[in-house]
Amino acid sequence: AGLALIALVMVAVLLTLGAWQLQRRVAKQALIAALTERLAAAPMPLPLPAAWADLSPARDEFRRVTFTARFTDAPDAMIYSAGSAIRADVTSPGTFALLPVRLRDGNEVVVNAGFLPNPAIDRARQDDAVQRLRHAGAVQMVGYLRFPEQSGLLTAAPDPAKRLWFARDLPVIAAALGWDSAAPFYFDLETPQLASGAPKPGPLTVRLRDQHLQYAITWFGLAAVVSLAFVSWLYGQLRDRRSANRHSVSL
Repeated sequence: AGLALIALVMVAVLLTLGAWQLQRRVAKQALIAALTERLAAAPMPLPLPAAWADLSPARDEFRRVTFTARFTDAPDAMIYSAGSAIRADVTSPGTFALLPVRLRDGNEVVVNAGFLPNPAIDRARQDDAVQRLRHAGAVQMVGYLRFPEQSGLLTAAPDPAKRLWFARDLPVIAAALGWDSAAPFYFDLETPQLASGAPKPGPLTVRLRDQHLQYAITWFGLAAVVSLAFVSWLYGQLRDRRSANRHSVSL
């Protein structure tokens, strides 16, 4: 009875994990389809500030938008990255340059202006690249709506003196650098690109891995193995008991 209870609990847990992976597969496929559609869509005008509070990551992240703005003189922030899961051209360590731009109506939005391949975090080179952005004047920008992330327990501590962060935690960065952006999102720049090529913006691509079916098969397979092992053990116990009973009768 004890082993039966243990086997039952193990099988129930394994079947639950398998069913959970199937549910995640459905959700992952829906996410991939939604992102593929959003990334391929023609850019729409940036929503008006009155609608910003209604934007949400589930419904609006990665939507392509366009607007005209100029880079402000506010300090920039560099976000360290070991590579990118959504930029096919970013495969080495470096930093993304985040800084505010001012829209025609006076509101400010934070823009990820692009990638700087620079493992050594050369702040002088980054400052020079950002200064070129500020001299570009008003430009027509095309890119993607993105939403901030929070620093986790394993996120490296920032270095505000170098304006270097390891997560796109916009409220924290904005408070440290005095940014005047009230937008609940930031903007990943796709185009235009400066002639110098730095920072380098670029298109985003869907590169999410869908291995949930394999995981589900693994969990269901383990449930089957545990069930067969218990049945085999139980059959052996019953066989030994019948053999013992026949021996006692013969005596």
